[in-house]
Amino acid sequence: MLNIPQLLATELNLKLYQVQNALELLAEGATIPFIARYRKERTGEMNEVQLREVADRYNYLTELEERKSVILNSVAEQGKLTDELKAKIESCLQKTELEDLYLPYRPKRRTRATVAREKGLEPLAEFIKSLNVKNGASASLDTEAAKYISEEKQVKTAEEALKGASDILAEEVAEKAELRAYLRDYLLEEGVFVSRIKNDHPEGTTKFEMYRNYQMRVKNIAPHNMLALCRGEAEGILSFEISFDEDVVLSYLESKEIKTKVRAIRDYYQAMLKDAFNRLMKVSLMSEVIAEKKTYADIESIKTFEANLRELLLSAPAGMKPTLAIDPGFRTGCKVATLDQTGKFLEYQAIFPHQAAEQRQKAAQTLKNLIEKYKVELIAIGNGTASRETDEFVLEVLQTMERQPTKVMVNESGASIYSASKVALEEFPNLDVTVRGAISIGRRLQDPLAELVKIDPKSIGVGQYQHDVDQKLLKKKLDETVESCVNYVGVDLNTASKELLTFVSGITSSVANNIVAYRNQHGVFKNRRQLLKVAKLGPKAFEQAAGFLRIRGSENPLDNTAVHPESYSVVEAIASDLSVPLTQITQIAEKLKKANLKKYVTDTVGEPTLRDILSELEKPGRDPRAEFKYATFKEGIKEISDLKEGMELEGIVTNVANFGAFVDIGVHQDGLVHISQLADRFVDDPKKIVKVGQVVKVRVLEVNEKLKRISLSMKSVKQ
Repeated sequence: MLNIPQLLATELNLKLYQVQNALELLAEGATIPFIARYRKERTGEMNEVQLREVADRYNYLTELEERKSVILNSVAEQGKLTDELKAKIESCLQKTELEDLYLPYRPKRRTRATVAREKGLEPLAEFIKSLNVKNGASASLDTEAAKYISEEKQVKTAEEALKGASDILAEEVAEKAELRAYLRDYLLEEGVFVSRIKNDHPEGTTKFEMYRNYQMRVKNIAPHNMLALCRGEAEGILSFEISFDEDVVLSYLESKEIKTKVRAIRDYYQAMLKDAFNRLMKVSLMSEVIAEKKTYADIESIKTFEANLRELLLSAPAGMKPTLAIDPGFRTGCKVATLDQTGKFLEYQAIFPHQAAEQRQKAAQTLKNLIEKYKVELIAIGNGTASRETDEFVLEVLQTMERQPTKVMVNESGASIYSASKVALEEFPNLDVTVRGAISIGRRLQDPLAELVKIDPKSIGVGQYQHDVDQKLLKKKLDETVESCVNYVGVDLNTASKELLTFVSGITSSVANNIVAYRNQHGVFKNRRQLLKVAKLGPKAFEQAAGFLRIRGSENPLDNTAVHPESYSVVEAIASDLSVPLTQITQIAEKLKKANLKKYVTDTVGEPTLRDILSELEKPGRDPRAEFKYATFKEGIKEISDLKEGMELEGIVTNVANFGAFVDIGVHQDGLVHISQLADRFVDDPKKIVKVGQVVKVRVLEVNEKLKRISLSMKSVKQ
């Protein structure tokens, strides 16, 4: 069987000890963020991406080995396991290759070949095979087949006997692993996807119009096109298949399977091979190729989703400041929620600024009162219905006031999902869903990461065909992304919600609940060691979690840094050597730079960890996210009808796909910057140019009000 650690080291270009130690740590229950941050000495400083590659490939190969064991036992029980077959099975590295080898031995339902064998026609098939040799003697197939005519076995004619023998030979050919592998590769390399819109969908009536008469080489199809074809077929709007040169396929099969020059045998074999391909190989091979391209499309689309989600979760926080959050609306009014500097809900008001003048005046006064009463520093306005009108109304109000809070348009994707969720109900059992939605809008401005972890990532609106991809893989990868982001930023132990705590390394849902319960009962945590008093949070969970949890104003200043408690003694030694009190260690960046790291190396703490410690002490508790920026939408441009070709506008990237980027320019409909319009040079990957949350300047290329499509360009637009 395979030496998996050695294979992983070779495949991923790593040293064997790195792979072995990483696998040991994972087996011990260590999380990937913890290993990447606090076990650099053991893994040779492997990063999260490398660690996840090792974990994923290890799981794949482990499943492969388990499957090999099942297959070897099955074939052995049939008495058909040869040394050659065993060696081939044991050396397999891909599941497809393994299943090809197993196909002839897989228990199967009754087939035409099975029926032919039951009729005693296998000797005839073997006789015909014996004739298929170079320079083989000629023989009469009809004469030989006549020997198998039997009323008892329901073989009425020689022709029936030959047909049954052909069925046996066809099944044998169709199950040959090397033939299937070659033809699968041929379809992948030379096949063409061809799609048609079904007749009951007239031209211009579907969102799949570009696939009406679509053709694309299988090897060149883009992930979003593949997923669109699959969705269109699932919705019953289009059909697609793989077109290829069948003569090339049959010629290949003949070159591999026909050895004789005897015309009668050649003709028999040609007919058999054509039947083998069309009846037993064509559909299954095309399905396998489509499945392979779909899997690739899934993986690529999930990668894009991961990248977008990471950018969104790590988008710059405006800061924990008193905030006024507005969920805009026309007829039902605007829902206004005020939050304090910790995100705590304070007060709710409904205002109606888009109705009668009297109502607008009353709404303005309410807004002023709330801003003054709570000393509001931020105003978050949801970007849904009535957002631009509400934005202009708020601007009018602010122009009459001395206090000028920062006003920001906030993407409210997923806020309605959160407001109706179990999480929101537990958090605000006595509030209406609309109020909960406003609170979510305000909190995601204060700290996007802390609020967005409460929402299913699929509902945030940064995916591409997210409902069409492998849902199990999507959930796994998005959960990993959230976990990575949460641990990268770190979590304030005394303000974090249980949802946020759940993503901290080593903390389960039940432990997160217990942390919040302990905090509610005993007050704020004064130091990290206090965590060990939390129910079900033992030494192992403490080891995994402590470094990612921050305590502002702790008794120990290191508790508000990414320095792990296991390294506190090292920091104490550095402080002592520098003759500095531990309480001042985070205030002497210049002195720390001169420290001799080698002096503090131990069996467990090496130079990589020491470098991290000094880097953290230079900027203790620093938020690693970017500086906060926001887009300013152009006044007077509120609807798609206000747009004109050539206009230059500022907007914010809301989603990045493989084919381009979507940008919110304040007209309730995102515009698309196609990949060809992202820069004045060739772009092979939009993620190299833009990211979710980025403020960009664009030019309007084309507007289609009927289809609600806006084409934008960033070419020759000064950013």
